[in-house]
Amino acid sequence: MSSDDATTAPRPVIGLTTYLERAQQGVWDVRASFLPQQYFDGVTSSGGAALLLPPQPSPRAAADVVLDRIDGLVLTGGLDVQPELYGAERHPLTDPARPDRDDWELALLRGARERGIPVLGICRGLQLINVAAGGTLHQHLPDVLGTDRYQLGDGVFARNEVAVSAGTMLSELVGTGALTVSSYHHQGIDRLGDDLVVSARSGEGLPQAIESPGSDFLVAVQWHPEEDAADRRLFLGLVAAATEYAAGR
Repeated sequence: MSSDDATTAPRPVIGLTTYLERAQQGVWDVRASFLPQQYFDGVTSSGGAALLLPPQPSPRAAADVVLDRIDGLVLTGGLDVQPELYGAERHPLTDPARPDRDDWELALLRGARERGIPVLGICRGLQLINVAAGGTLHQHLPDVLGTDRYQLGDGVFARNEVAVSAGTMLSELVGTGALTVSSYHHQGIDRLGDDLVVSARSGEGLPQAIESPGSDFLVAVQWHPEEDAADRRLFLGLVAAATEYAAGR
């Protein structure tokens, strides 16, 4: 009998937002749902079942249907959030607007928060959560910090140190104090959104993680935990919260 027999508790279903991008395979050249495998490996290796969530037409209506069927949500990394959403003029180095993904993720986030579904934000996911709460972003950190150490380019993840604050949900998952993380971002939080707290910062004081101060699981990090297969603590925390949510449906 397999490990997934009737005596094994059902795996919570974790939805992961994806790109909808051009993909080429053999004779095919089409738009497709796309997400690096590291993300759903993080979920499945931590006891969850991964479900990919590409942008959809009528995002609010689609989000209501999807959220009734998942137990946790990961807002994944990707292209920059539209600065128009937080009332800023577009920086020359800000990515082209992707309203399909922004609208979809905002609808999912809104519905997840209304239902109490656990949410983990990764990189762009943190930025979207901050913008959804009325916060703003620095559109190009080298202009502000004078360094590009958070985005080396060419698909190479930088290793940076952040300090995790005591007494936060994040500290319950990864501990308090110094933590070395994988970074690949050129934007970051400027004004913090309403009803959010900073749970980790870099040496310059830049927020590197945020969360909800309430009991619901809303944790977002500016780094890429999916890149560290040896440290699944954030994914384990999400899956545990999703398991509890599923049991209480």
